[in-house]
Amino acid sequence: MARRIEELEDETGAIIKYRRHANGKGLVSPSARVAESARVEPSAYVEADARVGLDAYIGAGSWIDSGATVGDRTFVGANVHIGKGCVIGSGVRIGSNVKVGENAMIGNGSRVDRDEQVPAGAVIELRGATAARMSLAAPLHEQRATRRAA
Repeated sequence: MARRIEELEDETGAIIKYRRHANGKGLVSPSARVAESARVEPSAYVEADARVGLDAYIGAGSWIDSGATVGDRTFVGANVHIGKGCVIGSGVRIGSNVKVGENAMIGNGSRVDRDEQVPAGAVIELRGATAARMSLAAPLHEQRATRRAA
């Protein structure tokens, strides 16, 4: 029977505990919240206080840093680093080898091409025709709320 808790030593010598996620066997901090339907590949890490939403995919070798949020149905490719405190929206696609700086925000439905670097504090919003199509696909009650706010 496999161990449910893994202990690793960081660069300062501190022992950090992780548990294996049921879907994909990735390493997840006990204080992180990862949806059961999310897939975390075996060599991926989800750090303390991070959140990973429904049906999200975290690729091999990727690292979701502490306090980061990854939305529902978001795809994070291989060897991606999502920095501390980042907010990644729902339906986002992040290509392999991307580095997202601390406290960056990537809006719902956005795409980040492979090998890109998103600077710390950057905000990426979905614009243009794709944004218009997504707003038309939104449930009716969300469209009404938007009209009232306008």
